[in-house]
Amino acid sequence: MEKLHAVILAAGEGKRMRSAVPKVLHPICGRPMLSYILNSAAAVAVDPIIVIGREAPLVREKIGSRWKYALQEEQLGTGHALMQALPQLPEEGRVLVLCGDTPLLQKEHLEQLARDHSDNAATVMTAELANPTGYGRVIRDRDGFVCRIVEESDASSAEKEVREINSGTYCFEISALRKFLPHLSPDNIQQEYYLTDILFLMREQGYPVGACLVDSWRAVLGINDRCQLAAAAQVIRERINCSLMRQGVTLIDPATTYIDYDVKIGPDTVVLPQSLLEGATSIGSGCRIGPGAQVINAQLHDGVTVRQSVVEESILERGAAVGPFANIRPGCRIGPGAKVGTFVEVKNSAIGASSKLAHLAYAGDTDIESGVNLGAGVIIVNFDGRKKHRTLIREGAFIGCNSNLISPLEIGEGAFIAAGTTVTGDVPAGALAIARTAQKNCEGLSRRLLLKSAGQEKDDIEEKE
Repeated sequence: MEKLHAVILAAGEGKRMRSAVPKVLHPICGRPMLSYILNSAAAVAVDPIIVIGREAPLVREKIGSRWKYALQEEQLGTGHALMQALPQLPEEGRVLVLCGDTPLLQKEHLEQLARDHSDNAATVMTAELANPTGYGRVIRDRDGFVCRIVEESDASSAEKEVREINSGTYCFEISALRKFLPHLSPDNIQQEYYLTDILFLMREQGYPVGACLVDSWRAVLGINDRCQLAAAAQVIRERINCSLMRQGVTLIDPATTYIDYDVKIGPDTVVLPQSLLEGATSIGSGCRIGPGAQVINAQLHDGVTVRQSVVEESILERGAAVGPFANIRPGCRIGPGAKVGTFVEVKNSAIGASSKLAHLAYAGDTDIESGVNLGAGVIIVNFDGRKKHRTLIREGAFIGCNSNLISPLEIGEGAFIAAGTTVTGDVPAGALAIARTAQKNCEGLSRRLLLKSAGQEKDDIEEKE
């Protein structure tokens, strides 16, 4: 097949999105909308050119410097946008003209368009809709060539019955573009240069204009508002989920499982409902994720379990178990077979192999070696109001319930911290640390306190006595 070029029109404002963010940068499954059509174009064409306009520096930053760009300083329509890219195209050849807000178009659709282009000067990609209301209708002649594209507002009753619609995706002979683009006119209500007008000009001069009818009407749908954004995201999620299931991943309920485009999952992993796997997350084999798990830019090795918890920018090693209701904040490494249990929060910490933080604990800026046990209610006090400090807990140490460890500290190997202790200094290896006030029992006072807590006045108490 002859070498293809591509231009992606991504300069529009996208007013119906009602957003400060350029439309083409709105994320779908962890990627900017524009990246989907860009990747499809790059799979079939050389050096795609992106025409940018609104928030151009931001679009460049988010999409990257590997691509070619053309700037449309003033948004004067699709025809005007294509004019800005023309100087970067060769004198001859074929070029795909694509819209930056059509993320559902895939490589095979563009390959079909290039094949169907044949000897045409221009070919428009079309689809048939059961309800084409709002779309431009494609009107063909007896030989199947495109006569014109009629917008909904200009269509006659007969033309409105046509179900074939214009997708806004084209293949052009570059030499024909160079001839006809300068003849476009902004003689319309919007005072813009419409790319669809070039088809009429070509037909007038006897140039053949064809159509490429794709099977999937969903593939050609563009995004103009957030309702359509959500609909496109649903389609892409279905594609992602189906691909993963074919690779050996079990999704108990794909409809309630939300997995980003760049997530990697190994075979025999089970993902339960209401789970969100985001960003560049990678998950090994034989894991069990969810229900209700959120994993963001994290690495989970084989055999990991995460239940009803959040794991962000951290590493969970083989066989680690998290949850339910745990929060693993960025910068953590949970060692092999370690357990971070119910209502435990860990931040910027390393948890050694087989160590346990079973419930109701906080470990921040802490290095915990293997075989350590933190009881319920243990708090690593890492912040003094100005500065964060680190704590080191050596192998095999036991930290009793409701203990406070005031950083910076080192707890020695095999040390034992008695329940209820506030530790303010290092504890040597093998030592017992205990710091509690002496217990005092005051006989007969409980009744007075209980009566007061029930709202009884002093006089009532004395009267009863």
